[in-house]
Amino acid sequence: MEIQHSEMPLQADGSVYHLNLRPDELADTVLLVGDPGRVAVISSRFDVIEVKKQNREMLTHTGLYQGKRISVVSTGMGTDNLDIVMNELDALVNIDLDKRIVKSSHKSLNLIRLGTCGSLQSDLEVNTCIASAYSLGLDGLLHYYKHNQDMSEKEIVDRFIEKTAWRPVFPYPYAVAASDDLLQQIAFDMSKGITVTASGFYAPQCRMLRLPLGMPDFAQQLINVECKGFKFTNMEMETSALYGLSKLLGHKALTVCLVIANRPNGTFSEDYKPAIGKLIETVLKRVTKL
Repeated sequence: MEIQHSEMPLQADGSVYHLNLRPDELADTVLLVGDPGRVAVISSRFDVIEVKKQNREMLTHTGLYQGKRISVVSTGMGTDNLDIVMNELDALVNIDLDKRIVKSSHKSLNLIRLGTCGSLQSDLEVNTCIASAYSLGLDGLLHYYKHNQDMSEKEIVDRFIEKTAWRPVFPYPYAVAASDDLLQQIAFDMSKGITVTASGFYAPQCRMLRLPLGMPDFAQQLINVECKGFKFTNMEMETSALYGLSKLLGHKALTVCLVIANRPNGTFSEDYKPAIGKLIETVLKRVTKL
């Protein structure tokens, strides 16, 4: 069935609407970052940069690193942006954009998010790397898509609701596992845990400036809480959408974050750029083997 122009708008040159990319400009391995400024930090390590494209906060560099073709794409912040990026990345490889039909053969991308986060456990100090074995989404995005409820890790959801007394007025949480292949190949020696994805930076992550919180500080209730052999280790704003949509669309996904704030200890990294640089180097070397 042909996909209507209103449902999948394209740029005049046939590129996808928001990412401004054509299929030949995307590699099969994609590094995702929130900050557009981090794209050049990563691509500066490439041997060759073939593509530089940007539209709004979504910047893409595609090139070669030690013979491996890699794309780096900035998503901006939040699961709403990931909804756009994920659907358009998938469209680039699994939809014939000229004919506007789904291709008969499916391609799976390797999607690795390199981000920053806040630690929920006092022993995970700033500048620690955490790989998300699971993501717990508090944003509700996945519920807008038809999916088998069995794909959500019910044990994690139930544990979270039990420990935090999660109120029904908020979106019902969902939990999705990382790609086991990517977890083993990219993050085999990193700290691992359950990453909580919030729908905002302040109140949704239990930060209070002038406005009071709509529910008690649930982050405090997750200290030392374990489920499926992992603690609720960190909080950020994108991974639930990455994992959930990757599972539905048939892609492999992994998030690796650097801790820049320790919430229980009230500390913030004075300079995390060297640690981010080291993480980038580590991930680049490991993705060459995918």
